[in-house]
Amino acid sequence: MTDFQPKSDFLQALKERGFIHQCSDYESLDARAREGKAIGYIGFDATAPSLHAGSLVQIMMLHWLQRTGNKAIALMGGGTTMVGDPSGRDESRKLLTVEDIEANKIGIKSIFSKFLSFGDGPRDAVMSDNAEWLTKLGWIEMLRDVGRHFSVNRMLSMDSVKLRLDRDNEHGLSFIEFNYMVLQAYDFTVLARRHGCNLQMGGSDQWGNIVNGIDLGRRLGLHQLHALTTPLLTTSSGAKMGKTAAGAVWLNADMLSPYDYWQYWRNAEDADVGRFLKLFTLLPMEEISRLASLGGAEINEAKKVLATEATALVHGREAADAAAETARQTFEQGGAAATLPTVTLAAGELAAGLGVLNAFVRAGLVASTGEARRQVQSGGLRVNDQVVTDMRQSISEADAVNEGAIKLSFGKKKHVLLKVG
Repeated sequence: MTDFQPKSDFLQALKERGFIHQCSDYESLDARAREGKAIGYIGFDATAPSLHAGSLVQIMMLHWLQRTGNKAIALMGGGTTMVGDPSGRDESRKLLTVEDIEANKIGIKSIFSKFLSFGDGPRDAVMSDNAEWLTKLGWIEMLRDVGRHFSVNRMLSMDSVKLRLDRDNEHGLSFIEFNYMVLQAYDFTVLARRHGCNLQMGGSDQWGNIVNGIDLGRRLGLHQLHALTTPLLTTSSGAKMGKTAAGAVWLNADMLSPYDYWQYWRNAEDADVGRFLKLFTLLPMEEISRLASLGGAEINEAKKVLATEATALVHGREAADAAAETARQTFEQGGAAATLPTVTLAAGELAAGLGVLNAFVRAGLVASTGEARRQVQSGGLRVNDQVVTDMRQSISEADAVNEGAIKLSFGKKKHVLLKVG
């Protein structure tokens, strides 16, 4: 961002914590936020039953908007999910059925109550769904009242479109995706009329779409609208935020356990700890500076704080503390904490002996027996903290020495308990 020095608590918090990439008008937005009159929204398409950690930057922006005395709007993309956002994509998103979208929305909505306070008051957060207006919008009406304000030449210059057109891709950019930016711009104007919304926030890849909404609002004679974007977040090694080799880091507990979520943050790279504490916790900046200054082995203590605070926001303090205690027992005491992820086997599965390679596949620690073989060769698998050296080894009920469970470990940080149902 520029050298602009905000006077509002909202932009001050975002600036010092590293949220800001671009803003359409710092002075104007800062003035509204200072008066408690910034009303901002972010849209979330329902492409999966849960959001993942990559969405947390946007959710935290809504949190800070409300926390500093302004109004936040969480917009469910029930309508735009039917089209699919081409931003940052090499190919078209899979079109979901209406039933899938509705089911995904149910899963997604639950996370927002952890970060926002909803209600009918002037500063209470609002949740809307663009399916309410987009699915009722007639084609001719859309072309006449909205489409006429868009220049195809300008639309073709947008990064989300140019990147797809420049790639030698047999699928190209579909007509339905080309219209996504029109729908997103229209959303902005609907929320402006219904709720007095004057700010749209998002990742930097959304800049063009958000600016289109500002321009459409101006052409329709609405009040001044603003754009505010965050940097696209990656880890220090360049990995995409919210993704691991094992898959997405989901926010819903039924898709990723609080313990595994805690472990994701505990495994943060050293260079990311300070930045992640600013973005993904509510700790005071003084405490964050202290933790970020730790070096050597002490950085691990900062990582534990990061993991516990980040997990507490999503899963609650009790679950976060339990995950931290499970990790302590597992790693520091070499035990098999009862709160580790558990896989239950049918009675009798261990009676004749379960091959160790298949056991690790059943536990979800490896994807195939081939991968399990490779890990055995490198000494990466353990049963009850003992390294597996024989690929023909079998696991039986006699191995259930940890309160009726068998502890399987992949490396130092991935553990699962096998129990007989």
